[in-house]
Amino acid sequence: MYFLGFDVGSSSVKACLLAADTGQVVASAFFPETEMPMDAPQPGFAEQQPEQWWANACRASKAVMQKSGLSPDQVKAIGISYQMHGLVVVDKEMNVLRPSIIWCDSRAVEIGNAALEAMGPEIVLPHLLNSPGNFTASKLAWVKQNEPEVYAKVHKFMLPGDYLAARMTNEVATTPSGLSEGIFWDFLDEQPAGFLLDYFGFEADLLPQVFPTFGNQGELTSSAAEALGLAEGTPVTYRAGDQPNNAFSLNVLEPGEVAATAGTSGVVYGVSDQSKFDAESRVNTFLHVNHKLGTPRYGVLLCVNGTGIVNSWLRNNILNRRLSYPEMNDLAAQAPIGSDGLLCLPFGNGAERMLCNSDPGATFQGLQFNRHGLSHLIRASQEGIVFALYYGMQLMENLGVSLKNIRAGEANMFLSPIFRETFASVSGATVELYNTDGSQGAARGAGMGLGYYKNREEAFVGLTATHTIEPDAGRVEEYRDAYGRWKEANGESGGEISNI
Repeated sequence: MYFLGFDVGSSSVKACLLAADTGQVVASAFFPETEMPMDAPQPGFAEQQPEQWWANACRASKAVMQKSGLSPDQVKAIGISYQMHGLVVVDKEMNVLRPSIIWCDSRAVEIGNAALEAMGPEIVLPHLLNSPGNFTASKLAWVKQNEPEVYAKVHKFMLPGDYLAARMTNEVATTPSGLSEGIFWDFLDEQPAGFLLDYFGFEADLLPQVFPTFGNQGELTSSAAEALGLAEGTPVTYRAGDQPNNAFSLNVLEPGEVAATAGTSGVVYGVSDQSKFDAESRVNTFLHVNHKLGTPRYGVLLCVNGTGIVNSWLRNNILNRRLSYPEMNDLAAQAPIGSDGLLCLPFGNGAERMLCNSDPGATFQGLQFNRHGLSHLIRASQEGIVFALYYGMQLMENLGVSLKNIRAGEANMFLSPIFRETFASVSGATVELYNTDGSQGAARGAGMGLGYYKNREEAFVGLTATHTIEPDAGRVEEYRDAYGRWKEANGESGGEISNI
């Protein structure tokens, strides 16, 4: 028996086949091999074509089936992880009406801010635990205000993973966790937020039907099965946004457990049983995948948009792809802690939630042409990413999230020794790296949703730690001093971090 997991990112779609009994990866593949295009028709905009996600999911699925040599009927369930906060709108025939407004798009910031002021923080924050900010609800309101001819045709809105599942099953659905990430969920009433729909003038029937995170969410149609190289009737039994799913993939399910990821964006995600909120919505609270009435589980999420994209921008534009990422890491190690005074503020990938949805752009400060070289530039970038994450982690601690032990997949920026040493030493956390990723988590989720796995011990068979990184006690003070200089510089840039 095997489970198939999909991870729909903004760079690629990855598929992974997992053996049910051992938890071992049988085959994996991702498409495209170069990054999916991200369109920016105006400054602050970020869009992708949902049809690209589907096309790449089909290519990845067929590739893993071919690599594995399995027959389609050996795949018993499908799980989906997806980039959070995106908006997909379709008509009654399931035609996509416009490109998806994805997670790092900033166009709806003012709409969300105006909604918070109009409805009142005293109503919004206890019920939604977040400002409408720049999330999916505000993006749908932007379409309603700016593209009324498109909005008039909208039959349903969806999140990116909901769209992929709909292409598979012809069922337009979402989950409570998904609605919470879009800021459509009323945490006090445990249902979609009617007062928010009323404020924006959204018809209630625009909401997809709501399925549990784990369980049968529809079955592959004959046409979808053919496109994916799978068997008709295979059930979709799990879906979750990429950050709740990343936490799930690392077996982070209970209060006090914390996960991190450092792909295009960087996230620290802690599980809590307390429905607390940051008054300025600089960090955000959503429903975790295992939330239930009576046993609440919330995910407190810090996001820094400019993380791995900083590293890839340097490689693609400054280095013209002359160095590999491992070679860049080796070069960064030649520079000292603090990069000899060179500072990177990595805020160049849209409005940053932890900066109250401001968009200051990325900058390098303190560059000296007769002192600094590529090694300083690369190290300053990696340190700047960590410093931004650590600032947000301090906000999380204010909400009662303990950050002494953090789990992450051995991937992306956590492959860099400089990045992970800086991360552990600045934060004071022990970092455990595991042999997993989002597609593996989605496959394990599929097994739980099917009922094959009865508990977390069974679901995480085969999950093992590969590295443990402790803070470097002899260098913590150097790292903290470098962070202090970075924080002061960022406050001067308008981010107001120096005021924490």
